[in-house]
Amino acid sequence: MQIIALSLTIVILVIAAAVFPFLTINAAGTSNSVSILEAALVFSDGVLVILALATAAVIIFIPLLRVLLALYVLAPVVVDKPPAKGARTAFRWSEALRPWSMAEIFAIGCAVSLVKVTDLADVEFGPAFYMFAALVILVVIQDSVLCRWSVWSSLDETRT
Repeated sequence: MQIIALSLTIVILVIAAAVFPFLTINAAGTSNSVSILEAALVFSDGVLVILALATAAVIIFIPLLRVLLALYVLAPVVVDKPPAKGARTAFRWSEALRPWSMAEIFAIGCAVSLVKVTDLADVEFGPAFYMFAALVILVVIQDSVLCRWSVWSSLDETRT
């Protein structure tokens, strides 16, 4: 149940962090707020649209997909129901996407960038910054708490 609760929390945080303001930068009397989704899609013109989509995928969509797949697999198992149809494939995909879920890499990149930008402008953290920080911590906790052997064992079709 803890993993289900963590997963639901992560889903809420990913969606909220994607749309709420992440940072507000004030420089020379001009102010600009940006959300994570807006920042990821800033290069969505011409050839760079592939870069924009890849950035949005590794920061937002892949972590969200991983959590939704985990919920699909674990929800029936936790309430002592038979595994959902395609649960083995869903969990396999969830595990295959783990290296491509790069929310924590984005957080490290933001930290490095903020150190450089604070010399040039005033930076204020928006609500999405704190949501994203909590999200990164919860994803790490979920990955460390989830016993993959137990999940595969519960999905074993030969079990009686």
